[in-house]
Amino acid sequence: MGSYTPQTPCAPRAAKHPLCVCPAPRSLKYPRRKEVPPIDFCHIPVSIIKRSEGRSAVAAAAYRSGTKLTNEWDGLTHDYTRKGGVVHAEIMLPAHAPPEFSDRSTLWNSVEQIEKARDSQLAREIEAALPRELSREQQLALVRAYVKDNFVDKGMCADFAIHDKGTGNPHVHIMLTVRPLKENGAWGAKCRKAYDLDENGQRIPDGRGGWKNHREDTTDWNDKGNVEIWRAAWAAYTNRALEAAGQPALVDHRSYKRRGIDKIPSVHLGPAASQMEKRGIRTDKGEVNRQIAADNKLLKEIKARITRLYNWSKAEAEKPEGQQPSMIDLWEAQQQLKRPDTRTGKIRALQESAALFSFLQANGIQSMQQLHEKISDMNTRYYDLRREIVKAERRIAVLTERGEMWAQYNEYRTVHKQLARVKPEKRELFEQRHSRELILYDAAARYLKELKASGEEITPKEWRREIDLLTAQKQVDSIDMKAMREELKAVERLRKAADQLARQERDKPRDRGPER
Repeated sequence: MGSYTPQTPCAPRAAKHPLCVCPAPRSLKYPRRKEVPPIDFCHIPVSIIKRSEGRSAVAAAAYRSGTKLTNEWDGLTHDYTRKGGVVHAEIMLPAHAPPEFSDRSTLWNSVEQIEKARDSQLAREIEAALPRELSREQQLALVRAYVKDNFVDKGMCADFAIHDKGTGNPHVHIMLTVRPLKENGAWGAKCRKAYDLDENGQRIPDGRGGWKNHREDTTDWNDKGNVEIWRAAWAAYTNRALEAAGQPALVDHRSYKRRGIDKIPSVHLGPAASQMEKRGIRTDKGEVNRQIAADNKLLKEIKARITRLYNWSKAEAEKPEGQQPSMIDLWEAQQQLKRPDTRTGKIRALQESAALFSFLQANGIQSMQQLHEKISDMNTRYYDLRREIVKAERRIAVLTERGEMWAQYNEYRTVHKQLARVKPEKRELFEQRHSRELILYDAAARYLKELKASGEEITPKEWRREIDLLTAQKQVDSIDMKAMREELKAVERLRKAADQLARQERDKPRDRGPER
């Protein structure tokens, strides 16, 4: 069992500190109908706190826990005691860790002191949204179980903090040590030298009097596959906690695309866009999400209509020929459907009848079999259009995020340049006053750097041009999709007429023959 030290929550006073960049949790409410509850995607970023990026483990721990800590490595003091929203902070340690590591300052200063290089990796951080359906005690139990089983039991020291400003976004920051501890409590090596061996298991000479060798990690904590394992574990632990609390909702760490769902995922707004949207200021990312929501609603509606009509027309077309309703009978029956007595209602009914007549005439539909074949073609066309719309929206979302990050980078680049000119003794004060701008700059710079490293060019004008082209094509596809919806509405009047004819047939008095 790991040991832990609860941290008394700090007073929830407003302070101008960086916004937490955790994802907002999805709504996990009971469904209105008796159906399988929706599976929501949970975004769980995993990152490394690096000294080469001007960060320190002590500063990160102070901010996450809302405390005041001094980094003994560089002498800087980080005071976040006025930070609001820190409702719980706690350290969990493996059994062989020194007891003094239960003190946050001791733990992270020990990490800073053991790492000598200017480009050292100091800590790993995992962020995750907490279900609002759980009580604070249930949320805390969820985090403790997850941290113990996945990290502390593997030998890592963990320092987590739960943040909740009462805005509907409770979340947890988990800081983890990246250097292993020896059984005696001393820090061990991150990697060791390993000799290359030939097919006979013998060392290979390097031609300089030595042996060929390479570096290998002393633990498997840095394996790339761990990120997937940790994310999957968080989803599993969250679902278990929800079920224990009587909540049927589920979360999944996999994206819609990985689960084979054509639903378009929304764009993560990020702290800056989220605050602007809350103040009523519309952002590019917000507009993308609003359009995605409208597209998903349209696609869901058309899919439901086309599925009903496909199944109905197939069943009718498979009936013996003498039992199939004719188009003439259905046309006459739909004319007799109950209509509103208002002028507006009568006009709408005439428009619907005209749309149905136009649909049947334009497609040469004279039988139920021909109607079913047409709906089958519409079903195929629907999937083609949906694929293009989803593809375009996903690409627009990616390009929009790139554009926003480019704009964010340029907006805060001046503050970053000013920091380089500040005298060392005033640097800490400058960082505290401009912490939000510097964090947003660092996030944008890191995003663009990784984008460039992946082989992508930084071309904001080309991104904008591609967005315009994709938007124009998507509008054409959306018009076609909406036109299909109107045709399906017209055909639904035939289905209603068929249902009416069937009821009339069932209600007819049957001739029982002459009485004896």
